[in-house]
Amino acid sequence: MLKVTNLHVSYGGIKALRGININIEENKIVTLIGANGAGKSSTLRAIMNLVKKDQGRVEYDGEDLTNLKTMDIVKKGIALSPEGRRVFANLTVEENLILGAYTREDRGEIKKDMEKVYALFPRLKERSWQKAGTLSGGEQQMLAVGRALMVRPKVLMLDEPSLGLAPLLVKDIFDIIKEIHSQGNTILLVEQNAKKALEIADYGYVLETGELVLEGPGQELLNNERVKEAYLGEAK
Repeated sequence: MLKVTNLHVSYGGIKALRGININIEENKIVTLIGANGAGKSSTLRAIMNLVKKDQGRVEYDGEDLTNLKTMDIVKKGIALSPEGRRVFANLTVEENLILGAYTREDRGEIKKDMEKVYALFPRLKERSWQKAGTLSGGEQQMLAVGRALMVRPKVLMLDEPSLGLAPLLVKDIFDIIKEIHSQGNTILLVEQNAKKALEIADYGYVLETGELVLEGPGQELLNNERVKEAYLGEAK
């Protein structure tokens, strides 16, 4: 469905990604795990053409997206919920959601999709009139995911959805990711909470300093001794 081949990205003279290859199959949850600075967010940003690629190719259903503008990639049905939430603080919850649908032309369906987002996140419905900047961190994360869902994506990319959240909210976010997946969405998940990510992932990739060092089914990586020691806090 979504295929990344030989992807290289640099920032100045620093190599962020060194020829990575990933494949996201339809209706699967695929996760990228790794330490800070491993290149996880750079991978998502490169797919969306938010950062320049040195080389490499991005394909979606066989179509080359490598040099498309970000807005055109969104129109193809690929959406990103960015790290740090990036909500529009001075706009209301509802206005943020409406902006998530800015590339869509099926205006009659937007209201229906907003109601679907509110069904997933009842707290957002309660606060639909409230300025996004006054929401709690967990509520802002819900809004960021909800805004991405307003694209009506076929592939939803989530960048660190649990970052900075209390443990109870982390559980809620992962439950919601599973619910979104059950509704037919393909998900590419970047997450520092490797244990939680691998528990729900069909397939996972491990990034270290811009290179893929391991890949395999989520449960297989959960039981891998190298992964346990480096990312799950379990000594040999």
